[in-house]
Amino acid sequence: MLRFAANLSTMFTELPFRARFAAARMAGFDAVEFQFAYDHDPGDLAAELSSHDLTQVLFNMPPGDFEAGERGLAALPGMEAAFEASVTKALEYADVLDCKLLHCMAGIPKVTDSPDKVMATYVANLQRAAEEAARHDVTILIEPVNRRDVPGYFLSEFDLARRIIETVAADNVRLQFDFYHRQVVRGDLIHGFRDYLDITRHLQIANPPDRTEPGNGEIDFDRIFEEIRASGYTGWIGCEYFPKGPTVESLKWFEPYRV
Repeated sequence: MLRFAANLSTMFTELPFRARFAAARMAGFDAVEFQFAYDHDPGDLAAELSSHDLTQVLFNMPPGDFEAGERGLAALPGMEAAFEASVTKALEYADVLDCKLLHCMAGIPKVTDSPDKVMATYVANLQRAAEEAARHDVTILIEPVNRRDVPGYFLSEFDLARRIIETVAADNVRLQFDFYHRQVVRGDLIHGFRDYLDITRHLQIANPPDRTEPGNGEIDFDRIFEEIRASGYTGWIGCEYFPKGPTVESLKWFEPYRV
């Protein structure tokens, strides 16, 4: 059985953020994820989850100054203290929301930063974050992100993600495999999914070229879903897509999976 989580940062955006929890439940989802919600009190978010019998699957650690273009702190030399504070804040929210997965964004290093220094910073930060997260029974995820959407993002290759996970050597640091980013970066989706399934803890979907819903783009998601089902993967699949029209109208693909 495939399990889908609505991403409330990209879906149901016709509504105020807290109203999206109810909309997701009414649409047939029993789990949600979002990118950032640090401007909301975690207790208020937990109340929405409880009221609508939803599971919080995943959210991102604070990305730094998003408006200024920051897209994560983990691989940024000189930002170790800010990264440590972001881990603390994310884990506080994770505890209240009973969320077991946190996406740790690598960030966009300065062009003057030494690649070796960036890598050493990233690995050391992940090791410290993993140690702290383990005390909360939380797994840290890293995700290759395509550089067409986020120019300069440090982690864009899946092979590099594997090497980093192996170097960090923590049982609670794993891969977030996004089919959209994989398609943009390299394609070869089926083999890619098979190759990285052993370290994958969370999946996400969206359809290039415009990051829209299944059935509206270049990926044959019926085939992808068949592969996921056959693989034995039992984790969540986050729907991090931007509906081409009203969200409810984008859910024709979801009908066979509604709860």
